[in-house]
Amino acid sequence: MTTVREYDARVDMKKRVTLRGTQYRNYHVREYADGRIELLPQELIDVSARTVEMMDRSINRLNAGTAGEPLDLSRFRD
Repeated sequence: MTTVREYDARVDMKKRVTLRGTQYRNYHVREYADGRIELLPQELIDVSARTVEMMDRSINRLNAGTAGEPLDLSRFRD
């Protein structure tokens, strides 16, 4: 993988690092024992109230044991 940009950053008093010229606002952070830090860009999306209600109903049915049979997704595999 080629390097797009490289620069030095410093941790401030509140243990924050400023990223310059990033394409994303949100990142998932992985810290490794050897001191490496990996930032994985993420895009958060808005979920409508209707979608949240549907998910809540589905989870309630699952917890109540009234969920349907598992779907066979094997035909969609490569």
